[in-house]
Amino acid sequence: MEAEPVRMVTLLRKLIGVTQIRVRGVCWAEDHLEIAVRPTWRHPRCAICRQGAPGYDQQAPRRWRHVPWGPCPVDLVYAPQRVQCARCGIAPEQVPWAPPGPSRFTTAMEELAAWLATITDRTSVTRILGTSWRAVEGMIERVVARKLDSERLEGLRFLGIDEFSYRKRHHYVTVVVDHERGRIVWASEGRSAQTLGRFFDALGPERIAALEAITMDMSGGYIKAVQERAPDAVVIFDRFHVQRLASDAVDDVRRDLMRTLTDKMEKRGIKHTRYALLKNPWNLTRKEREKLSALQQHNRPLYRAYLLKESLADLLSSLQPAKAAQRLDEWLGWASRSRLKPFVKLARTLRRHKGGIVSYLFLRLTNGLVEGINNRMRMIARRAFGFHSAQPLIGMMFLTCGGLQLDPTLP
Repeated sequence: MEAEPVRMVTLLRKLIGVTQIRVRGVCWAEDHLEIAVRPTWRHPRCAICRQGAPGYDQQAPRRWRHVPWGPCPVDLVYAPQRVQCARCGIAPEQVPWAPPGPSRFTTAMEELAAWLATITDRTSVTRILGTSWRAVEGMIERVVARKLDSERLEGLRFLGIDEFSYRKRHHYVTVVVDHERGRIVWASEGRSAQTLGRFFDALGPERIAALEAITMDMSGGYIKAVQERAPDAVVIFDRFHVQRLASDAVDDVRRDLMRTLTDKMEKRGIKHTRYALLKNPWNLTRKEREKLSALQQHNRPLYRAYLLKESLADLLSSLQPAKAAQRLDEWLGWASRSRLKPFVKLARTLRRHKGGIVSYLFLRLTNGLVEGINNRMRMIARRAFGFHSAQPLIGMMFLTCGGLQLDPTLP
């Protein structure tokens, strides 16, 4: 069966993969292929409102880098006009292969670059697409600006707030997540009350009034901002953060005993017990259970710290919130009388934030979603060998966790 011949312009148009485009010519220019194109519509259109408008003047030919054909770079060449739009005034002409603006890349190229950036590092993206590092960064920013949902702050009821450290020496980004839709809705550099205040400024009084609950850790700046700007929202302190504070207190007790004990046998009994003390009981090995049994007999203070940690975790897992709130009061009294300085300090901390812990017992809402997003961003940060500034990181946050729909096969 013989294949039917295909016209060169038809083949090129299909390879470009953009609708409403007409191929006018092709040539090889040094190291890349140049294809002269034009829109199929007869009269120019405004790039802002996309309505037909009379031409105002002709500009110099522009080149847009398209998705490469294997090792061959491809440029689309066209001399756009400026149009005199009745709505927008003097505006650039709309072209079907690229977004409006000064971008030197087609829409398909930017979409592919953004999609590749979510699965690999930017150096690999530059090698695959034959572009520079800064060009990839600019493409990601433009894709996020185009695709980010402008109504993402609408209908918010349950929020999660946390910080993400992207660089040494206390460089942080504050992240706000919508629990119901499971995506980031806002992010900004810093982790102070002023930083979170900017989010509430963007939210506005009506949307703030609709907030029902906010999960966070015990950061003083975040607590202050929420209490001042959203006083009607229920503050929930994440149970896993509370349990981590208890685990840290157990570790502090163990280290204090290692420093103060003078008996070598007692020190030997504490040695290599860290993981046995911090693990969940159902994950303990036989050897670790034996170590805890030995601690119960020979080191009562450290075993008391272990019991305090486990009893706090148990009451936080209770499905009877009223009873668990009563048990929390009993636990705070026990920790205060334990004669273990780290737990006495922890009891004072939890007593100050008791309202947020009790709210968790009733609503069962955690910051697990936010922590999961943070873990994903740590992987991206390690893959990129860190970020020098917050803006590229925020762009990647929205790109990977902001609910953006990317299509690498976009024509």
